Amino acid sequence: MNAKYAALSPALVAMLTPCLLLISCHGKEKEKAAETEAPTPVQIEEARRGPIDHIVTSDAVLYPINQANVTSKISSPLKRVLVNRGDHVKAGQLLAELESRDLSAAASESKSQLEQAQANYVAATGATMLDEKTKSQADLDYAKQSLETAKRLYDNRVELVKQGALAQKMADDAKVAMVQAQSQFDTVQRHLQTLNSTGQREQTRSAQAQVDAAKAHLESLNAQLSYAEIRSPIAGVVADRPVYPGEMAASGTSIVSIVDISQIVARANIPVKEALSIKVGSPATIPGPEGDIAGKVTVVSPAVDPSTTTIEVWVQAPNPGEKLKPGGTVHVTIKAETLKDVILVPAAALLNFDEGGLKVMVIGDDNLAHERRITTGVRQGDNVQIATGLQEGEKVVVAGGLGLEDKAKVKIVEAPPADVDEDEK
Repeated sequence: MNAKYAALSPALVAMLTPCLLLISCHGKEKEKAAETEAPTPVQIEEARRGPIDHIVTSDAVLYPINQANVTSKISSPLKRVLVNRGDHVKAGQLLAELESRDLSAAASESKSQLEQAQANYVAATGATMLDEKTKSQADLDYAKQSLETAKRLYDNRVELVKQGALAQKMADDAKVAMVQAQSQFDTVQRHLQTLNSTGQREQTRSAQAQVDAAKAHLESLNAQLSYAEIRSPIAGVVADRPVYPGEMAASGTSIVSIVDISQIVARANIPVKEALSIKVGSPATIPGPEGDIAGKVTVVSPAVDPSTTTIEVWVQAPNPGEKLKPGGTVHVTIKAETLKDVILVPAAALLNFDEGGLKVMVIGDDNLAHERRITTGVRQGDNVQIATGLQEGEKVVVAGGLGLEDKAKVKIVEAPPADVDEDEK
Protein backbone atom coordinates (compact mmCIF):
# COMPACT_ATOMS: atom_id res chain seq x y z
CA MET A 1 0.00 0.00 0.00
CA ASN A 2 1.20 3.52 -0.72
CA ALA A 3 2.97 5.26 2.22
CA LYS A 4 0.61 8.24 2.10
CA TYR A 5 -2.18 5.96 3.25
CA ALA A 6 -0.10 4.59 6.21
CA ALA A 7 -1.56 7.05 8.69
CA LEU A 8 -5.09 6.05 7.84
CA SER A 9 -6.94 3.57 9.91
CA PRO A 10 -7.19 0.00 8.57
CA ALA A 11 -10.98 0.32 8.27
CA LEU A 12 -10.79 3.51 6.18
CA VAL A 13 -8.10 2.03 3.98
CA ALA A 14 -10.28 -0.96 3.38
CA MET A 15 -13.12 1.31 2.25
CA LEU A 16 -11.01 3.55 -0.09
CA THR A 17 -8.97 0.87 -1.78
CA PRO A 18 -11.75 -0.42 -4.11
CA CYS A 19 -12.61 3.15 -5.22
CA LEU A 20 -9.01 3.95 -6.05
CA LEU A 21 -8.64 0.77 -8.03
CA LEU A 22 -11.85 1.58 -9.98
CA ILE A 23 -10.68 5.13 -10.86
CA SER A 24 -7.32 3.86 -12.04
CA CYS A 25 -8.87 1.23 -14.25
CA HIS A 26 -11.33 3.75 -15.80
CA GLY A 27 -8.53 6.20 -16.74
CA LYS A 28 -6.54 3.47 -18.42
CA GLU A 29 -9.57 2.36 -20.39
CA LYS A 30 -10.20 5.96 -21.56
CA GLU A 31 -6.61 6.36 -22.76
CA LYS A 32 -6.81 3.06 -24.54
CA ALA A 33 -10.10 4.07 -26.17
CA ALA A 34 -8.59 7.34 -27.37
CA GLU A 35 -5.70 5.48 -28.92
CA THR A 36 -8.04 3.11 -30.70
CA GLU A 37 -10.73 5.75 -31.64
CA ALA A 38 -12.20 5.06 -35.08
CA PRO A 39 -11.28 7.60 -37.82
CA THR A 40 -14.00 10.00 -39.03
CA PRO A 41 -15.36 9.12 -42.50
CA VAL A 42 -15.07 12.02 -44.91
CA GLN A 43 -15.51 12.69 -48.61
CA ILE A 44 -12.86 14.67 -50.43
CA GLU A 45 -12.21 16.44 -53.72
CA GLU A 46 -8.98 17.83 -55.11
CA ALA A 47 -8.49 21.55 -55.59
CA ARG A 48 -8.28 22.10 -59.32
CA ARG A 49 -7.45 24.83 -61.79
CA GLY A 50 -10.03 26.08 -64.24
CA PRO A 51 -12.13 29.02 -65.41
CA ILE A 52 -14.97 30.61 -63.47
CA ASP A 53 -17.47 33.29 -64.45
CA HIS A 54 -17.83 36.37 -62.29
CA ILE A 55 -21.60 36.61 -61.98
CA VAL A 56 -23.18 39.77 -60.56
CA THR A 57 -26.82 39.70 -59.51
CA SER A 58 -29.00 42.57 -58.38
CA ASP A 59 -32.59 43.72 -58.15
CA ALA A 60 -33.58 46.14 -60.91
CA VAL A 61 -36.53 48.30 -61.97
CA LEU A 62 -37.93 47.96 -65.50
CA TYR A 63 -38.17 50.91 -67.91
CA PRO A 64 -39.31 51.15 -71.56
CA ILE A 65 -36.64 51.27 -74.24
CA ASN A 66 -38.13 54.58 -75.43
CA GLN A 67 -40.92 56.89 -74.37
CA ALA A 68 -42.45 60.19 -75.43
CA ASN A 69 -44.75 62.59 -73.63
CA VAL A 70 -46.48 64.31 -76.56
CA THR A 71 -47.44 67.89 -75.68
CA SER A 72 -49.31 70.71 -77.40
CA LYS A 73 -47.15 73.49 -78.88
CA ILE A 74 -50.04 75.92 -79.15
CA SER A 75 -52.97 76.83 -76.91
CA SER A 76 -56.22 75.67 -78.48
CA PRO A 77 -59.32 73.60 -77.59
CA LEU A 78 -58.99 69.86 -78.22
CA LYS A 79 -61.14 68.94 -81.22
CA ARG A 80 -60.83 65.14 -81.09
CA VAL A 81 -58.62 62.29 -79.78
CA LEU A 82 -58.10 59.29 -82.04
CA VAL A 83 -56.43 56.82 -79.62
CA ASN A 84 -57.10 55.25 -76.23
CA ARG A 85 -54.89 53.75 -73.52
CA GLY A 86 -53.36 50.46 -74.62
CA ASP A 87 -53.55 51.22 -78.35
CA HIS A 88 -50.47 50.47 -80.43
CA VAL A 89 -49.40 53.39 -82.63
CA LYS A 90 -46.82 53.93 -85.35
CA ALA A 91 -44.33 56.77 -85.69
CA GLY A 92 -46.05 59.72 -87.39
CA GLN A 93 -49.57 58.45 -86.71
CA LEU A 94 -52.22 61.11 -86.02
CA LEU A 95 -53.19 60.99 -82.34
CA ALA A 96 -55.36 64.08 -81.83
CA GLU A 97 -56.46 67.34 -83.45
CA LEU A 98 -56.83 70.88 -82.07
CA GLU A 99 -59.23 73.62 -83.25
CA SER A 100 -57.40 75.54 -86.02
CA ARG A 101 -59.91 77.58 -88.03
CA ASP A 102 -58.40 80.89 -86.87
CA LEU A 103 -54.94 79.69 -87.87
CA SER A 104 -56.21 78.60 -91.29
CA ALA A 105 -57.69 82.06 -91.90
CA ALA A 106 -54.47 83.76 -90.83
CA ALA A 107 -52.46 81.50 -93.12
CA SER A 108 -54.68 82.38 -96.07
CA GLU A 109 -54.24 86.09 -95.37
CA SER A 110 -50.49 85.69 -95.13
CA LYS A 111 -50.44 83.82 -98.44
CA SER A 112 -52.16 86.75 -100.11
CA GLN A 113 -49.62 89.15 -98.61
CA LEU A 114 -46.82 87.01 -100.00
CA GLU A 115 -48.33 87.10 -103.47
CA GLN A 116 -48.59 90.89 -103.27
CA ALA A 117 -44.96 91.20 -102.18
CA GLN A 118 -43.89 88.97 -105.05
CA ALA A 119 -45.83 91.18 -107.51
CA ASN A 120 -44.16 94.29 -106.11
CA TYR A 121 -40.79 92.63 -106.52
CA VAL A 122 -41.49 91.92 -110.17
CA ALA A 123 -42.60 95.52 -110.72
CA ALA A 124 -39.58 96.94 -108.91
CA THR A 125 -37.10 94.82 -110.81
CA GLY A 126 -38.92 94.95 -114.14
CA ALA A 127 -40.98 97.77 -115.68
CA THR A 128 -40.35 100.51 -113.11
CA MET A 129 -36.60 100.24 -113.27
CA LEU A 130 -36.68 99.95 -117.02
CA ASP A 131 -38.74 103.16 -117.43
CA GLU A 132 -36.50 105.06 -115.03
CA LYS A 133 -33.38 103.98 -116.86
CA THR A 134 -34.90 104.88 -120.24
CA LYS A 135 -35.80 108.39 -119.06
CA SER A 136 -32.36 108.88 -117.52
CA GLN A 137 -30.67 107.77 -120.72
CA ALA A 138 -32.75 110.24 -122.74
CA ASP A 139 -31.82 113.02 -120.31
CA LEU A 140 -28.16 112.10 -120.72
CA ASP A 141 -28.40 112.27 -124.52
CA TYR A 142 -30.06 115.69 -124.35
CA ALA A 143 -27.45 117.00 -121.90
CA LYS A 144 -24.69 115.71 -124.16
CA GLN A 145 -26.14 117.53 -127.17
CA SER A 146 -26.57 120.73 -125.15
CA LEU A 147 -22.94 120.51 -123.99
CA GLU A 148 -21.65 120.03 -127.54
CA THR A 149 -23.72 122.97 -128.78
CA ALA A 150 -22.47 125.18 -125.95
CA LYS A 151 -18.84 124.23 -126.73
CA ARG A 152 -19.23 125.09 -130.45
CA LEU A 153 -20.86 128.43 -129.57
CA TYR A 154 -18.06 129.25 -127.13
CA ASP A 155 -15.34 128.29 -129.64
CA ASN A 156 -16.93 130.45 -132.37
CA ARG A 157 -17.26 133.46 -130.14
CA VAL A 158 -13.65 133.16 -128.96
CA GLU A 159 -12.55 133.17 -132.59
CA LEU A 160 -14.68 136.21 -133.37
CA VAL A 161 -13.27 138.04 -130.36
CA LYS A 162 -9.76 137.38 -131.68
CA GLN A 163 -10.77 138.90 -135.03
CA GLY A 164 -12.27 141.91 -133.27
CA ALA A 165 -15.69 141.18 -134.67
CA LEU A 166 -17.32 140.46 -131.31
CA ALA A 167 -17.17 141.91 -127.86
CA GLN A 168 -15.41 139.94 -125.09
CA LYS A 169 -18.60 139.88 -123.02
CA MET A 170 -20.33 137.75 -125.60
CA ALA A 171 -17.53 135.16 -125.32
CA ASP A 172 -17.74 135.18 -121.53
CA ASP A 173 -21.48 134.58 -121.66
CA ALA A 174 -20.93 131.60 -123.97
CA LYS A 175 -18.35 130.20 -121.57
CA VAL A 176 -20.83 130.40 -118.66
CA ALA A 177 -23.44 128.58 -120.74
CA MET A 178 -20.89 125.87 -121.65
CA VAL A 179 -19.93 125.35 -117.96
CA GLN A 180 -23.60 125.03 -117.04
CA ALA A 181 -24.16 122.48 -119.80
CA GLN A 182 -21.12 120.50 -118.62
CA SER A 183 -22.47 120.46 -115.06
CA GLN A 184 -25.89 119.29 -116.24
CA PHE A 185 -24.31 116.54 -118.31
CA ASP A 186 -22.23 115.29 -115.35
CA THR A 187 -25.31 115.23 -113.08
CA VAL A 188 -27.43 113.22 -115.49
CA GLN A 189 -24.57 110.86 -116.19
CA ARG A 190 -24.05 110.11 -112.47
CA HIS A 191 -27.78 109.53 -112.02
CA LEU A 192 -27.79 106.96 -114.81
CA GLN A 193 -24.78 105.24 -113.31
CA THR A 194 -26.57 105.11 -109.96
CA LEU A 195 -29.61 103.51 -111.56
CA ASN A 196 -27.38 100.97 -113.25
CA SER A 197 -25.65 100.01 -109.97
CA THR A 198 -26.60 101.16 -106.50
CA GLY A 199 -30.12 102.30 -107.11
CA GLN A 200 -31.16 99.12 -108.85
CA ARG A 201 -29.47 96.93 -106.24
CA GLU A 202 -31.10 98.72 -103.32
CA GLN A 203 -34.54 98.71 -104.85
CA THR A 204 -34.18 95.04 -105.70
CA ARG A 205 -32.96 94.28 -102.20
CA SER A 206 -35.87 96.14 -100.64
CA ALA A 207 -38.40 94.30 -102.77
CA GLN A 208 -36.73 90.98 -102.02
CA ALA A 209 -36.78 91.70 -98.29
CA GLN A 210 -40.51 92.28 -98.44
CA VAL A 211 -40.98 88.94 -100.21
CA ASP A 212 -38.81 87.13 -97.66
CA ALA A 213 -40.69 88.66 -94.72
CA ALA A 214 -44.05 87.67 -96.20
CA LYS A 215 -42.77 84.16 -96.88
CA ALA A 216 -41.41 83.75 -93.33
CA HIS A 217 -44.71 84.94 -91.88
CA LEU A 218 -46.60 82.40 -93.99
CA GLU A 219 -44.23 79.60 -92.97
CA SER A 220 -44.69 80.53 -89.30
CA LEU A 221 -48.45 80.35 -89.61
CA ASN A 222 -48.27 77.08 -91.53
CA ALA A 223 -46.06 75.65 -88.78
CA GLN A 224 -48.57 76.69 -86.12
CA LEU A 225 -51.32 75.21 -88.26
CA SER A 226 -49.42 71.92 -88.43
CA TYR A 227 -49.16 71.92 -84.62
CA ALA A 228 -52.92 71.47 -84.54
CA GLU A 229 -52.29 67.88 -85.62
CA ILE A 230 -50.76 65.88 -82.74
CA ARG A 231 -48.68 63.01 -84.16
CA SER A 232 -46.69 60.28 -82.45
CA PRO A 233 -42.91 60.75 -82.65
CA ILE A 234 -42.25 57.05 -81.94
CA ALA A 235 -43.87 53.65 -82.34
CA GLY A 236 -45.24 52.17 -79.13
CA VAL A 237 -48.24 51.81 -76.85
CA VAL A 238 -50.46 54.60 -75.51
CA ALA A 239 -49.78 54.71 -71.77
CA ASP A 240 -51.92 57.75 -70.91
CA ARG A 241 -54.20 60.41 -72.47
CA PRO A 242 -55.14 62.85 -69.70
CA VAL A 243 -57.23 65.31 -71.75
CA TYR A 244 -60.56 64.93 -73.56
CA PRO A 245 -62.27 66.63 -76.53
CA GLY A 246 -63.54 70.11 -75.69
CA GLU A 247 -60.92 70.78 -73.03
CA MET A 248 -58.43 73.59 -73.46
CA ALA A 249 -55.00 72.27 -74.35
CA ALA A 250 -52.56 74.94 -73.21
CA SER A 251 -49.10 75.13 -74.69
CA GLY A 252 -46.95 72.47 -73.00
CA THR A 253 -49.96 70.40 -71.88
CA SER A 254 -49.49 66.63 -72.16
CA ILE A 255 -51.90 65.18 -74.73
CA VAL A 256 -50.75 61.55 -75.04
CA SER A 257 -47.96 59.48 -73.44
CA ILE A 258 -46.33 56.79 -75.61
CA VAL A 259 -44.02 54.01 -74.37
CA ASP A 260 -42.04 51.59 -76.53
CA ILE A 261 -41.85 48.26 -74.66
CA SER A 262 -40.80 46.09 -77.58
CA GLN A 263 -37.58 45.98 -75.59
CA ILE A 264 -37.13 46.56 -71.89
CA VAL A 265 -34.37 48.17 -69.83
CA ALA A 266 -33.63 46.96 -66.31
CA ARG A 267 -31.82 49.60 -64.24
CA ALA A 268 -29.89 48.15 -61.32
CA ASN A 269 -27.86 49.86 -58.58
CA ILE A 270 -24.79 47.70 -58.03
CA PRO A 271 -22.08 48.11 -55.36
CA VAL A 272 -18.95 49.76 -56.67
CA LYS A 273 -16.68 46.76 -56.02
CA GLU A 274 -18.79 44.49 -58.22
CA ALA A 275 -19.71 47.12 -60.82
CA LEU A 276 -16.07 47.89 -61.64
CA SER A 277 -15.75 44.61 -63.57
CA ILE A 278 -18.93 45.20 -65.62
CA LYS A 279 -18.47 46.56 -69.13
CA VAL A 280 -20.88 47.77 -71.80
CA GLY A 281 -21.78 44.73 -73.89
CA SER A 282 -21.46 42.22 -71.04
CA PRO A 283 -24.04 39.43 -71.44
CA ALA A 284 -26.91 39.38 -68.96
CA THR A 285 -30.28 37.74 -68.36
CA ILE A 286 -33.62 39.02 -67.12
CA PRO A 287 -36.24 36.60 -65.77
CA GLY A 288 -39.39 36.57 -67.87
CA PRO A 289 -42.78 34.92 -67.49
CA GLU A 290 -41.63 32.03 -69.67
CA GLY A 291 -37.99 31.79 -68.60
CA ASP A 292 -34.82 33.83 -68.67
CA ILE A 293 -34.43 36.41 -71.45
CA ALA A 294 -30.95 37.04 -72.82
CA GLY A 295 -29.81 40.66 -72.94
CA LYS A 296 -26.73 42.80 -72.57
CA VAL A 297 -25.38 45.73 -70.60
CA THR A 298 -25.92 49.00 -72.48
CA VAL A 299 -25.01 51.62 -69.84
CA VAL A 300 -22.55 51.66 -66.95
CA SER A 301 -22.78 54.98 -65.16
CA PRO A 302 -19.43 56.78 -64.85
CA ALA A 303 -20.43 58.27 -61.50
CA VAL A 304 -21.16 56.78 -58.09
CA ASP A 305 -24.44 57.64 -56.37
CA PRO A 306 -23.24 59.28 -53.12
CA SER A 307 -26.43 58.40 -51.24
CA THR A 308 -26.16 54.64 -51.91
CA THR A 309 -22.48 54.29 -52.95
CA THR A 310 -23.63 52.26 -55.95
CA ILE A 311 -23.27 52.51 -59.72
CA GLU A 312 -26.31 52.40 -62.00
CA VAL A 313 -26.12 49.70 -64.67
CA TRP A 314 -28.66 49.26 -67.49
CA VAL A 315 -29.45 45.85 -68.96
CA GLN A 316 -31.42 45.85 -72.23
CA ALA A 317 -33.33 42.79 -73.42
CA PRO A 318 -36.13 41.98 -75.87
CA ASN A 319 -39.66 41.80 -74.48
CA PRO A 320 -41.54 39.04 -76.34
CA GLY A 321 -45.25 39.64 -76.23
CA GLU A 322 -44.64 42.82 -74.22
CA LYS A 323 -45.27 40.80 -71.05
CA LEU A 324 -42.72 42.69 -68.93
CA LYS A 325 -44.19 46.01 -67.85
CA PRO A 326 -42.36 49.25 -66.93
CA GLY A 327 -42.26 49.88 -63.21
CA GLY A 328 -41.94 46.19 -62.31
CA THR A 329 -38.93 44.72 -60.51
CA VAL A 330 -36.73 41.83 -61.62
CA HIS A 331 -33.53 40.13 -60.49
CA VAL A 332 -30.91 40.60 -63.22
CA THR A 333 -27.87 38.36 -63.68
CA ILE A 334 -24.79 39.83 -65.36
CA LYS A 335 -21.72 37.90 -66.53
CA ALA A 336 -19.13 40.51 -65.66
CA GLU A 337 -15.99 38.60 -66.66
CA THR A 338 -14.42 35.13 -66.96
CA LEU A 339 -11.44 34.37 -64.71
CA LYS A 340 -9.13 31.78 -66.26
CA ASP A 341 -6.75 29.31 -64.58
CA VAL A 342 -7.71 29.90 -60.94
CA ILE A 343 -7.89 27.47 -57.97
CA LEU A 344 -11.42 26.09 -57.54
CA VAL A 345 -13.09 23.99 -54.84
CA PRO A 346 -16.72 23.05 -54.16
CA ALA A 347 -18.63 25.46 -51.94
CA ALA A 348 -19.30 22.54 -49.54
CA ALA A 349 -15.62 22.58 -48.57
CA LEU A 350 -15.84 26.00 -46.91
CA LEU A 351 -16.10 26.13 -43.11
CA ASN A 352 -16.25 29.05 -40.69
CA PHE A 353 -13.57 29.81 -38.13
CA ASP A 354 -14.82 30.44 -34.63
CA GLU A 355 -13.00 33.75 -34.56
CA GLY A 356 -14.17 34.70 -38.05
CA GLY A 357 -12.97 34.00 -41.54
CA LEU A 358 -13.08 30.85 -43.64
CA LYS A 359 -11.15 27.60 -43.59
CA VAL A 360 -10.99 24.22 -45.28
CA MET A 361 -9.89 20.86 -43.91
CA VAL A 362 -7.02 19.50 -45.98
CA ILE A 363 -6.27 15.73 -45.84
CA GLY A 364 -2.57 14.90 -45.96
CA ASP A 365 -0.78 11.64 -46.70
CA ASP A 366 -0.95 10.87 -42.96
CA ASN A 367 -4.76 10.63 -43.17
CA LEU A 368 -5.08 13.48 -40.72
CA ALA A 369 -7.26 16.54 -41.18
CA HIS A 370 -5.27 19.78 -41.24
CA GLU A 371 -7.00 23.08 -40.67
CA ARG A 372 -6.17 25.65 -43.39
CA ARG A 373 -7.24 29.31 -43.38
CA ILE A 374 -8.19 30.54 -46.85
CA THR A 375 -9.59 33.60 -48.64
CA THR A 376 -12.10 33.32 -51.43
CA GLY A 377 -12.83 35.23 -54.61
CA VAL A 378 -15.56 34.69 -57.18
CA ARG A 379 -18.39 32.23 -56.60
CA GLN A 380 -20.41 30.61 -59.37
CA GLY A 381 -22.94 27.99 -58.47
CA ASP A 382 -21.15 25.22 -56.50
CA ASN A 383 -17.67 26.46 -57.46
CA VAL A 384 -15.62 28.88 -55.38
CA GLN A 385 -12.37 30.59 -56.32
CA ILE A 386 -9.65 30.21 -53.65
CA ALA A 387 -7.54 33.35 -53.69
CA THR A 388 -5.00 32.32 -51.03
CA GLY A 389 -4.30 29.36 -48.75
CA LEU A 390 -4.61 26.38 -51.10
CA GLN A 391 -2.64 24.79 -53.92
CA GLU A 392 -3.74 22.78 -56.93
CA GLY A 393 -4.15 19.07 -56.21
CA GLU A 394 -4.60 19.37 -52.43
CA LYS A 395 -7.43 17.24 -51.04
CA VAL A 396 -10.17 19.12 -49.21
CA VAL A 397 -13.04 17.68 -47.20
CA VAL A 398 -16.41 18.26 -48.88
CA ALA A 399 -18.53 16.08 -46.58
CA GLY A 400 -17.97 15.16 -42.93
CA GLY A 401 -15.89 18.23 -42.14
CA LEU A 402 -18.38 19.89 -39.81
CA GLY A 403 -17.05 19.55 -36.25
CA LEU A 404 -13.87 17.87 -37.47
CA GLU A 405 -10.93 18.95 -35.32
CA ASP A 406 -7.44 19.81 -36.46
CA LYS A 407 -5.19 16.70 -36.81
CA ALA A 408 -8.12 14.34 -36.34
CA LYS A 409 -7.88 10.93 -37.98
CA VAL A 410 -10.07 10.52 -41.02
CA LYS A 411 -11.14 7.81 -43.37
CA ILE A 412 -11.76 8.72 -46.97
CA VAL A 413 -14.99 7.23 -48.30
CA GLU A 414 -16.68 7.41 -51.67
CA ALA A 415 -19.75 9.52 -52.16
CA PRO A 416 -22.97 7.50 -52.08
CA PRO A 417 -24.56 6.91 -55.46
CA ALA A 418 -27.26 9.33 -56.56
CA ASP A 419 -30.85 8.35 -55.89
CA VAL A 420 -32.33 6.20 -58.62
CA ASP A 421 -35.83 6.89 -59.88
CA GLU A 422 -38.43 4.27 -59.17
CA ASP A 423 -38.85 3.68 -62.91
CA GLU A 424 -35.17 2.80 -63.20
CA LYS A 425 -35.07 0.31 -60.29
